[in-house]
Amino acid sequence: MRILLVEDDIMIAEAAQAGLLQDNFAVDCVNTGEAALNALALVEYDAILLDLGLPKMSGLDVLTHMRNSGRKTPVVIISARDQIADRVKGLNLGADDYLVKPFDLGELSARIIAVTRRAAGRANNVLLVGDIEVDTVAKRVTYQGKVVALTAREYAILLCLLQRLNHIVSKRQLHDAVYAWADDVESNTMEVYIHQLRKKLGVDTIKTVRGMGYSISGQLG
Repeated sequence: MRILLVEDDIMIAEAAQAGLLQDNFAVDCVNTGEAALNALALVEYDAILLDLGLPKMSGLDVLTHMRNSGRKTPVVIISARDQIADRVKGLNLGADDYLVKPFDLGELSARIIAVTRRAAGRANNVLLVGDIEVDTVAKRVTYQGKVVALTAREYAILLCLLQRLNHIVSKRQLHDAVYAWADDVESNTMEVYIHQLRKKLGVDTIKTVRGMGYSISGQLG
C-alpha cells in the first residue's frame, strides 16, 4: 500500500515514515501543498496523510482542491489543531479521518487501514478470494487453510491485485503501489515477485495478460 505523507515538520515526517515502513507501507514524503498536488498528478496513492499547517498552501486548500477535482483518495488529517471546530471543518471538506498530534504510530497505521477499507466498501479487514484469505490488520495470508509466509513486497503485490479483483493491473500500477520514490527497482523485479507468489499460492492464482499486466479472478467471500 502506497501512502503520500504531506508534512513540513522534518522530525514528525521522518518518525511517521519510519513507523509506516515497519508496517510495510511504501511512503512518499513532501513538505508543501504544491508538491502534494504534483505528486497526486503522477501517482495513484492508496491514502494521504495531510498536515494542515503547511507553508503557502494549507492542508485544507490541498484537500479542497482534491475533492473539487473529483479525487476520492482517502485522507487522514494529522494536525496539532485539537479544537472541535478544526476537526469538523476538515471532515466537512472531505477528510476521512482526523488524528491529533502527537499520535501513536500504531494508531496511525490502524486508521490508514480503516479508511482504505471503508473506501473499498468492505465491512471488515479480511479479504477472502477462493483459497486465499488475507487479514489486512495482522498482515497474515493463508492459502487452503495454511499460513503462508510472504515478504513485505510479495504481500503488497498480492494486496494490490486482490483490491483490484477481476481487473488487469499493469506492471506500472503494481510498481506504483509497492515502491516509494526512494526505492531502487531492478527491471525484472516484478516478474520475480509474481513467480514467488505463484509458487506459494498456486501457479494458476495470478494470470498474466500478455502485454497488459496481471490479474486475479474470483469473488470476494
